[in-house]
This record gives sequence, C-alpha cells and structure tokens, in this order.
Amino acid sequence: MADLLIELVGEEIPARMQTMAAQHFASAVQTALNDLGVWTNEASIDGLCGPRHLAVYARGISVSQPDRVIEKRGPRVDAPEAAIAGFVASAGMPREALSEEDTPKGRFFFARNHVTGADTKSLLGDVVTSILTEFPWPKSQRWGRSSFRWVRPLHRINILFDGNPLAGSFDLGGGDVLTFGATSCGHYFESPGDIPLKAIASVDEFKQRLALAHVIIDQSDRRAAIIDGAKSLAKSVDCSVNEAQLGSYIQDIAGLVESPTALLGQIEDRFMKLPPELLQATIATHQKYITLQDQSGNFSPYFIVVSNRQSDPKRDQVIMAGNQRVLRARLADAEFFWQQDQKQRLESYVAELQAVTFYEGLGDLHAKALRLEKLATVLAPYIAGCDAQHAGRAGLLAKADLVTGMVGEFPELQGIIGGYYAGHDGEADSVASAIATHYRPQGPTDDVPETPTAKAVALADKIDTLVGFFGIGAKPTGSKDPFALRRAALGVIRIILDAELSLPLATLLQKAAENYQFDAVDEDILPFIRDRLRVYLRDQNMRHDVVAAALADSSGDDLCRMADEARSLAGFLADGDGAGLMAGWRRVSSMLSAEEKKAKKAFSATTDPSLFNDIEQRLHKALVAVPDSNVDFASQLTALGQLRLPIDAFFDGIVVNDDDAAIRLNRLGLLAVIREKMLMVADFSKIEG
Repeated sequence: MADLLIELVGEEIPARMQTMAAQHFASAVQTALNDLGVWTNEASIDGLCGPRHLAVYARGISVSQPDRVIEKRGPRVDAPEAAIAGFVASAGMPREALSEEDTPKGRFFFARNHVTGADTKSLLGDVVTSILTEFPWPKSQRWGRSSFRWVRPLHRINILFDGNPLAGSFDLGGGDVLTFGATSCGHYFESPGDIPLKAIASVDEFKQRLALAHVIIDQSDRRAAIIDGAKSLAKSVDCSVNEAQLGSYIQDIAGLVESPTALLGQIEDRFMKLPPELLQATIATHQKYITLQDQSGNFSPYFIVVSNRQSDPKRDQVIMAGNQRVLRARLADAEFFWQQDQKQRLESYVAELQAVTFYEGLGDLHAKALRLEKLATVLAPYIAGCDAQHAGRAGLLAKADLVTGMVGEFPELQGIIGGYYAGHDGEADSVASAIATHYRPQGPTDDVPETPTAKAVALADKIDTLVGFFGIGAKPTGSKDPFALRRAALGVIRIILDAELSLPLATLLQKAAENYQFDAVDEDILPFIRDRLRVYLRDQNMRHDVVAAALADSSGDDLCRMADEARSLAGFLADGDGAGLMAGWRRVSSMLSAEEKKAKKAFSATTDPSLFNDIEQRLHKALVAVPDSNVDFASQLTALGQLRLPIDAFFDGIVVNDDDAAIRLNRLGLLAVIREKMLMVADFSKIEG
C-alpha cells in the first residue's frame, strides 16, 4: 500500500469555488483509482483547498494493478474453418492455445489471456492529465500561448506516490508544458520560498510543512482559526461574534486568506445611526468583515478585519487604517442614500414603479402593488388580528422601496429598507413591519412573518406571483424553476401551517386571477401547491406513504386541514389500534383483490343482514358506527380503530368462501363495506409494510 499526493499551485481561486473544487478533485481522483483497480478497501482520501493551493491526499493505494484474465468466447468448435481462423487472429494466440468448453448452447472455443497488472506509478500521469482537462470549473480562462483552460493560471503540478516524485509533464498547448514536480510554495509575503514535499508520509505532515510557511491549506482549519481569533478579539471589548450572520459568509472569508490574523476596527459614531441591517450589509456582505454584538445583543460599533498576514503591530495599524478608510467611504455612500431617500415619502415612490416591468405579460410593478393591495385586503378577514385597511396599505407600499437609491445600491435590503422608510413617514407599526418582512420565508431555514398584517401581505405577494406566472404558462419543468415558484408555494404552505390558517385557497387564487384579468385560474396551480405540501411534510420526517394516504384526495384546498390529517394519520398508525387495523386491512384488501380478479368484477359494498351470524353481526354493527365524512378526521380515525377487534374476530371465526354461494357473496360484500369505510377516511392502499 502507498500514499498519493497531488497538489496544484496557481493564482488565486475565487473563494466561492474552493469547496466545490476540493470535493470534485477528491471524487475524481478516487473514481479514477477505483477504475484502475488500485483503490483498496483500506483506502481513503482528503480534498484540500486554499486560495492558491488545491490538493488531494489518498491513503491505502495499491502499488500495482491486480493481475487479471481476459476471457473471450469464440465460435462453436464445429464452425467453418474461416470463422475459427478469424477468431484465432483476433485473439492473438495460436489455435492450440484455445480451450474447448461445453455451454448450454453447445461446445465453444474460448481464448484466455493472462494480463499482468501495471505499476500504479506508471498510470498516474494519464490520470492527472484526464482530471485536469475535464475539471468542471464554473468559469475558466486561457493564458499565454496555451489552449488549456483553468480557473486561474496554473504554475505547478506536484505528484508524489509512496513519498517519491512522479516523472512526467502536462501539455498546456501552444508549446507550453508544466513538468511534474515535488516542490510547493509558501505565503506570498511571509514565506515566499519553495517547500520540498519529497518523502511526505501523511496528510498531517503535508499540512504541517505548508503551515510552517504560513499556508493553512485545510479550509476547515482556516475557518476555525478565523473564528477563534475573532472571538478572542470580541471578548476583549465585551462583545461576541454574530455567529448567525457569520455562518453565511465565513466560507468566503476563509477563501481569501492563507494565514488569517484578526484585527479589531471601530465604526464611527455618526454611522451608528444607520439601521443595523444596512450596517451588516455594508460591513459583512460587501466588505467581508466580521460584525459583533454587545452584551445586550445590539449591533456593536466594533468589527473585525481578517488580514492575510502574520501579526505585526506597526503593519497591523497600517492595514486597519486602510480598511477604515474603505469602510468610511462605503458607509458614507449608504448614509447619503439613507438621507436622500427619506426626503420624500415612501408612498411617492409607488408611482415610479410604473417604470419597472414585473415580467413580460404580467405588467409593471405598479400594477403588482395595486394587486397586492386588493389581495391582502381580501386575505385579512381569514387571519386573526389582521386589520384589512392596514393589510391593504402595506400591500400597496410593499414594493415601493425597489426604486429607491438605497435598494439600488443594496438590493439585499429590499423590503427591510421599505419598512424603515414607512416607519419614518408615520405609517402604522403593523404596516411598517409587514413591508419589512413580506418577502419571508425566502428559504427553508428562513423565519415566517410574525405579525398578522405581515402574513397577509406575504401570502398575497406569493399567491399573486404563482397565479401570474402559471397564467402565462411560465411553470416549473423538471429541475428548472427560474422564477422560484416552488419556493413561493413552499412559502405559502409554511405561513398557513405556522399560523394554523384555514383558508379557502381556491377562492383566493380565483381572486388573484381576477386581479390579473385572467379568464380563470390555471388548473395546475392547486395540484402544484398540494405536491409541494407533500414534499414539505416528508421533509418534516413524515413517512412518504402516510403523506400519500392522507393527501390522496386531489380536490381539497385547505392546506392546514390536510397537514393536520396527515399528522393524525401518522399518530394513528403508530398506535396499537392503528397498527392492528392495518393488519386487518391487508387481509381484507388481499382477499377482495384475489376474488375480484377471479370474478372479473368488483364486489359492491352491500349486504343482507339476515344472512349474518353473531360474529358478522358484531362487525356490521361496528361498521355502521363509523361516522361519515361530516365529522372531524380524528373522530373518524378513532371510530376506525374500533374496527380492529371485530375484523380480527371475523377472520378468526369465519370462512369467507362458504359453500353456500349467497353466504359467500354476502361475506365478500361485508369486506367491501370495510374497504369502502376505510377509503372514505384515507387511502390505506398506499400504506406500505
């Protein structure tokens, strides 16, 4: 067994591509080694990446391919001589070396060549060449005279197998060649010299050699170093790292530095009057600095810059002074837009939305604002505590900030800034908060809007979007969903379930279609939303067959009721009565299926009580007691649970296929009644196991 190290050194790989690159490189190398037959059961591999280094380290690789036998079947032994001669020529061996063997189809010639496995070392050059040539960078470039494409210019290819350098080269095209080597390089400024890699015996030793030259090649190690340094500095000013925010961009920060050093900076007092979301967007999203919060959880005036140098007091001051100047300019721009936008009321921007197209065929954003005003007003009565006037007002103003200077500069703040501007104008608090949160939830981990007014506007926005795009035929297809309609449907579902809203969704969709002046609601919208509900419930760890059984009825539009019924059914089946009833259901459905197949017809759910014995009478009485669908679902399940014992008693004491044809048919009808009663509640045929 031997270890394999492949390291690529070049110019800076974009931070957002590094994790993908390390994963793909490791996967591609493992696949190639497995195809060669040298990947063993003990083998493992690590993918490592930094700004200038991309590497894989594999352990437990066989030093040579296993010997193998290549078998080829030829013609029958009694075949014409010409056919046999042709097979001998293609096999590359004399006729006497062929073997004759009997098969179910007769006696045939066989040629078997024993192939000695090649040394792994002799195969690695082609492996690396193939992987580099086919590497799937999202964006790539050529440089110099070469025809080879890579994310950034590539300078070194280091390959070591069993601690020894691999001879060979990689043709870049255009006459340029990169010779395989065994020499890495350190940090640009801290340790710019070469790093010999020969005789490296483990991935930890490889990391250590680079670390001594101030290059941390493991991304997880860089992230840990950044977070530890940031926490230490934050503690020195009685603050803490805003880890919830940090999680979204720590990967970018870690992808920008090889030797991270945390430095503490401070926001000027004048800028602390700006909204914390604006400060966060400017400092973290745009500048990739780490923000802090004070002991009360408020946005702190301190922030952390991650330098790509070792700590040095004088140099650190220069670095921080430069970053402070850049941040000051950024915040001054934000302050300017903040002040300029508020010179006019948010309502005045609504008319300017006419200049912005929502989507071709769906009008402009001004028309959307008017639709949201109407639909939010219609939604309000279905949401406890929601004022219809406030909901309509928030719907009208929800998109107004899209034409402000602030959102033009910081598009990620749309809605949030509108909420601040509405509050500044004296709009009701419920209106301002609804504007600020009406885009929620924007993903599976995002919170839903909290206030009743915000729920109304958020629902109106998403329903309007769904009806509009479905109305012009721009529906999701397969994995393609360019207008995020699945996300919009999931948002509708999450808001409804979170607030336990019983909404006439079909009526609301119709109202949205009328606002567009469509002739009717697209017939695919409700099935689409129901399908997303199924996906959502399965994502909540609910069994897929239970979801299918509970949501088998394709005509409903009360999502909250559907979800409640699925949860109730899951609980029922986990209970003793439910599990026992399912055993009876399987016996009923199995017997009916077999008998109906013989009779080539379905048995009707009708019986003659005069033909019942005592056991059948008790079962029939229990079936009559099962309520129709006009009672709540939980009560129906409880009633079904009471069928367990009578059904068990029926199968224990009754022979269905009685010699008397009338009794037999009557008993099959009784089983059909059981089937009918159970299917009225849920489609138990979809329950597995």
